[in-house]
Order: sequence, then structure tokens, then C-alpha cells
Amino acid sequence: MSASQSSRLSGDGVFDLTRTAVVMADRAGVARGWTKGAERLLGYEVSEAVGRPLADLFAGAGAGAEQDSRWAARLASSDGWSGLEAVRHKDGHRLDLEFRVLPVLDARKGFSRLVLAAEMTQTPWSGASRSFLEGILGMSPIGVAMVNAELQFVWLNDALEQMGGTSREQRLGKRLGEVQPGLAVRSIEAEMRRVLRTGTPSVGYEYLGRPQSDPGREHAYSTSFFRLEDEAGQVLGICYMVLDVTESYRARQRMALLNKAGERIGSSLDVWQTAQELADAAVPDLADFVTVDLLDALLSGEETAPGPLDAADLLAMRRAGQQSVRGGCPEAVVAIGEPAAYPPSAPVVRSLTEGNSTLLQTLDLAEGDWAAEDPVRAAHLRSLGFHSLMVVPLRARGVFLGAAAFARWQPTGPFQPDDLVLAEEFVTRAAISIDNARRYTREHNAALTLQHSLLPHDLPEQCAVEAAYRYLPADSLSGVGGDWFDVIPLSGARVALVVGDVVGHGVHAAATMGRLRAAVQALADLDLAPDEVLAHLDDMLNRVAHDANADDGVIGATCLYAVYDPVSCRCTLARAGHPAPLLVGPDGAGRLLDLPTGPPLGLGGMPFESVELPLPEGSLLALYTNGLLLGKALDLDGGITRLRRALADPQAPLEDICETVTGGLPGGRPVDDVALLLARTRALPRTQLATWEIPADPSAVGEARRTAAGRLREWGLEELGFSTELIVSELVTNAIRHASGPIGLRMIRARELICEVSDASSTTPHLRHARTTDEGGRGLFLIARYAQRWGTRYTAQGKVIWAELPLGTATGHGPANDLDAFLEDLGDPADFTGAEGP
Repeated sequence: MSASQSSRLSGDGVFDLTRTAVVMADRAGVARGWTKGAERLLGYEVSEAVGRPLADLFAGAGAGAEQDSRWAARLASSDGWSGLEAVRHKDGHRLDLEFRVLPVLDARKGFSRLVLAAEMTQTPWSGASRSFLEGILGMSPIGVAMVNAELQFVWLNDALEQMGGTSREQRLGKRLGEVQPGLAVRSIEAEMRRVLRTGTPSVGYEYLGRPQSDPGREHAYSTSFFRLEDEAGQVLGICYMVLDVTESYRARQRMALLNKAGERIGSSLDVWQTAQELADAAVPDLADFVTVDLLDALLSGEETAPGPLDAADLLAMRRAGQQSVRGGCPEAVVAIGEPAAYPPSAPVVRSLTEGNSTLLQTLDLAEGDWAAEDPVRAAHLRSLGFHSLMVVPLRARGVFLGAAAFARWQPTGPFQPDDLVLAEEFVTRAAISIDNARRYTREHNAALTLQHSLLPHDLPEQCAVEAAYRYLPADSLSGVGGDWFDVIPLSGARVALVVGDVVGHGVHAAATMGRLRAAVQALADLDLAPDEVLAHLDDMLNRVAHDANADDGVIGATCLYAVYDPVSCRCTLARAGHPAPLLVGPDGAGRLLDLPTGPPLGLGGMPFESVELPLPEGSLLALYTNGLLLGKALDLDGGITRLRRALADPQAPLEDICETVTGGLPGGRPVDDVALLLARTRALPRTQLATWEIPADPSAVGEARRTAAGRLREWGLEELGFSTELIVSELVTNAIRHASGPIGLRMIRARELICEVSDASSTTPHLRHARTTDEGGRGLFLIARYAQRWGTRYTAQGKVIWAELPLGTATGHGPANDLDAFLEDLGDPADFTGAEGP
């Protein structure tokens, strides 16, 4: 608040004279002015009091001639009079009053004495050794003055003379603005005129100003104004009393600033924003320019040692926040985010190396070590007029984080020790918030890194479906959750589609999600049915919950597991407490799949059920977590409707559909993590598939090799002939020797060449090391040598042993020499068709 501003602040006045009688009297002792305070104290209205002798109005036990003579003597004294006397109220009850009679140096208006009276039993000064009025009128800090209707001074006490710094002779006959131009003259005189006009006293009117007694410092005053009238009701002037309340005003101001700082600093868990909030909160009420510099180590997430810093540590500081009363912060020599370097003698460096705050009430920018070591910065600040500086280290939990500098250039006076205390309070609040933000950022980044490392970065290549996905973390405190998705290529050109949701958020949920995703991938490699996969996941979560600490909270998850076969165009699905997927057919008709719900994972003991459905080529399958449906509105039905609408065109680009789905979330951000996986089905052309039934006769092995070689020629894959013939020979031989019929051979030309031999046995073949004297036992070693992948999966009719060969790899001729060397290492190179035992 500037010197030209003033306001009536809330709360009680500093003092209240509404029950103090202020009476104007002439030399004959007749009342010529009677205030509302006098009316309240003695009971006489203005019309009753004005024109009557004071001896009547202040009649006591000795009423009569003796009373008249006493008041005549009191009023006649050139030095005035003060004393204690018992008088009668208008209604007759006794009042014990303290009086002060003062001469008024203005004979033009026909009055010459000011009489003040107060009831001692109603004041806090009752019983004091010296009179109440003596304290008000003769002692600081209360100043009293009388002005006439033209607002010219006609009387003032010693306290006001000392308070203002101008003598009584300089004031009498002049207005306030002529003797105290540094005060809020316009607003003060406006308040006086209001009291003159309305007669309503003004109590506790506060304003700021610079008195002649102390022009370099802004003071706060609380003033009360009372109107004086004569017997005809004519306004005579104003009596006002003023008290210097600078210290209490500053205390209230500091408290208000602290409250504002508490509201503004630390509103987020962001280090940069918190630093800027500190600068914003201190300008303009505390300082004209503020900078906040933080250690690079803090901003990069490193942990610094407790205690003061070495000068070498301060070479790497960065400007994190700054604010100025001037637009654009012209005082700043570096921008936000840039390095902030200081010479060793700079106050910022000294504060951080010594561990203490620095107060420079008078800032010398012309001489000294600092100015010599950094003349450019010193000259810049000197040109801007800086005259006072405070530096406060940011410290939390014993660790130094940086420093805040507060500077003044406006003529508001230098920083005082109380200002330093206030700045330290600001910085302490900011330092704790910055340290919390730093710790949160470090832990949050670690959690996000963990989560991102556990989620797929790219979908694997496969030919069963066209897939796209979106993952949106919840707009929560941690931003880290347990939703996940996966696309897993399986044998026989099939693919597994997985979406899951772990209960809760944070690192614990992300870690549980990582366990589940790894387990799903391992179980998928075993080619288990969806219901079996969920049963194994349920068992795993039960073991984890049993081993986990009780403080880790509930461990649970939902999951949907689907396997799609592009050969048969059928999909097998099972779910554990997860939302049902939405299927949109090639014709655009959409429906939620009616699947057995199954219990969430982690409950244990409950069975899961798989359902097999036909999915024509071009069908669109949407798998998602419940965060996609709920959104901000927590509206499940509305979420389904939005999803149906977004999937209305199943042939649209999947990336565009993903954007439509996630862009339509209410509020733009979900209340829970969102995982969305879209899969558009493909069908394997019949020209890329070949199947044969193989008789259970050893002589059929050669025919199987020739048949396979012929199909490779049709597909233009002659370069894979040697490897394919070897694998087909070994797989068919094993089936004839160790399994039961029927035996089938299937070849699939997809992204790779797939060879499969099926039989009715559930016995698993095992790789074993053959001795050099063994006649067989090397077949699976050869398959493992030439196949990209191989394995076994079980069906309702038995099992399938499969092997994959990468397309475009020439293994038919060149590797023959490698095969010979390999067989030499194994033993007899002529025997490479031996079957493996169970």
C-alpha cells in the first residue's frame, strides 16, 4: 500500500473514544461544542448541553457557587487543568471522571477551551497513578489535534508534535497537506469531511504514510475523528486522535504474507513450479526482485550430502524461478533453466558455503570483492538502483537445495531483520515442498521407468491379426498403474491377445503387472488353452499374496486371454473378472461377447472356462481395461456406447480408431489406467496351406519328404528344401515309431515356413544326448539346429510337434557342409533319421 492509499481495515479500532466526552467551552465556562461521546457519557443531548455552564453539566456533590468558582478557575488557567472529579449523570447516578482542560489557540471562533472527560471505572487505566487524560494528551503514542471546519489546525498535543516531526507553530492555521505531504492527505481529509458532513465518528481509520520525522520509512497510523458542534448545531470542527501502529501493521502484514505464501507455495509436486511460486509469493509485498537458484544435482535427481556445500558444488546451479515488479524481469542476467554462476565472494555462495542467511541492508555495488569479481553483474544491478539484499539458503532435512535472493530497488527502505525472518519462513516452506517434489519426481520417474520397461514398446510381427494399441496412465498422484496388454505370436501362425488390470496404482501394482506379464508369456510358450493360462496365473498370484508383506495391500488382477487361429478363423477366449471384449463384424454390427465371467485372479479355487467363436476375416476385436469405460463420469453404460460409436467403421485405420476412442474420454483424462488393444482378424489363404494324412508305415517317410519338397517348389521355396525334408523326415519317423495314428502333416507358408506333424499320443518328445555308438537319438538335435523355433502343443486329439523355418534363408545347399561337420561331432553321419524316445 503506497503513501497515497488508505483504507478502513477490518477489525476493532486501536482505541475507542466513543464514550469520551469532548466539549468546547468559552472563557465564561459555557459549553459551545458537545460531541456524541459526551452525550453517551453524561446523557445530555447536544441541544440540551450547548449554551449551558459547564458547572451545571458537570455538577457534583458541591453544586452551587463553590462549583461555579472551581470551574471558572480551571477554565481561566493558561496552562490548563487536569484532575479527577465525581459528577452526576443526567439521570442522577454518579460518575467518576478524569478531566483535562486545554487551551485552544484560536480566538476567532469564540471558543477557547477544550475539555476532555472519561469515566475511569470503564477504562483499562482505572486506578493508574497518573490520570487517563494525562496519558492520552500529554504522553506518546497517542496524538490529539483539533482542526476547524476548513480543516486547519487550531490545537495539537505534544505527542502529535513529536510524532509528525513538525512543530506546533508550523502547524497552527495550516492544513495537513501543507505540513505532512508524505501522508495520504487526500483520503484523510476526505474522511474528515465525511465526519463533518454526517456527524458519525470515524474510529480506527488506518492509512500509510511517510512523516517528516522519518521520511525514509513508511509508517502505519490508526486515527479516530469526532465532530464538534455549537449550541445551534453549527459544525465547529474535528477533534482527531492518532496512534502510530506501524509495528502491529507490519506484524499483520507479515502474517497475511505467510498465509498467502502457504496457499501459493507447494501447490504441485513439480520442482520448477514450486521454485517459481516462491518468487511469485514474495513480489511485490516483500521484495522488488527475487531469484531462486537450485543445484543441478537436485534437478537431475541425484542425492546430495547433508550440511553446507563446497564452493565447487556451486559451479553447477540453475535458475529455477524469478519474479520482478518490473515487467519481463529486466534485472535477471540469466533465464529460467539456464546455468547461474556466481563468483566465490558473492552473497549466494557465502550463504550456501557457510550455511547461514545473509542480510545486506545497504548493498555496496561499487566496491568490495563481489563487485571486483563480477563487474558486469554489479554494474547491471547498480544501474537498476538496488540498495538492499537478502539471501536465504533452501534447506530441507539437512540437505542444501539452492538459494533464494531478495532485492529492493524502490524507495521503501532497506530490509529489516523482521523481513529476513519473513523471507526465511517463505524459503522454509518452499524448501520442504521442493524436497518433496524432488523425492516424488525421483521415485515417480523410477516407477514410470519400471512400468515402461514392463510394457511392450512395439507389437511383434505376425500374420494372424492387424493390431494397434493405446495406453493412458491415470490422472492420479502416482500416474503409475498395473494395466497391461500383449500380442504374443504362437505356433501354427496363431496369436494370443492379452489385456489385464492389476488392483491399485504405484510401484507395487507395476511390479505385480510385470510378474503377470512375464508369466503370461511363459505360459503362452507352452501353448496352453486360455482357461489353463488363467488357472496358472491365479495360482501364481495366490503364492505371491501368501509370500507378500501385509503392508503391500491386496494383490489381485483381472485378465482376458484370447487365441486366434487365422487358419480356422476361430478364436478361443477366457476371462478372469475382466470386461467382456467388443466384437464388430465385417458388416459393422457390434456386440459384447457373452463370455463366462470367471473370478478375478488371486481369489483361488474357482475354475475358468474357455469359449470358442468363429471370427470371419475383417472382424474387429476390442480388448480394454475398465478405465476406458468409466472415464471421469464413472458411467459404464456411457462408456460402452462411446466405444460402440468409435468402432462403427471396422475397416477404418486402427490408429485412427484408437485416437477416436481415447480422444472421446470425458474430461480428457481417465480416472483409472486405460489399456486398449484393437485386433482386426486376417484369414490365411488356402493356397498357403497344405495338409496330408500319413500312413503309420515307415515307407511313408520318403513319400512325405517328396510331397513336402513338391509343395516347396510350388511356393518358390526350393532353397528350404534340404532343411524342410530333414525336419519332415524326423518328425514323421518319430510319430510312426513312438505314437499312434492318425498321423497328419501340415505345412503353412506364413511369415515363416511352418511344418507340423500331429498324432494321437500325448507323450512329449525329449531332447537327449546320443552316444557315438547309438544308432539313433539325434533327430531333435538336427531339428533344433535347422529350425528357427520348434515345440509341442496339445490338442483334444493328441499333440502337434512343430518347427518353423525363416523364409529367405538358404539352408538347402551351403549348410550341407555344416551338417556334415555337425554330424561328425555327433557320431555316425549316415544315421540322421533316428527317432527320439519318449
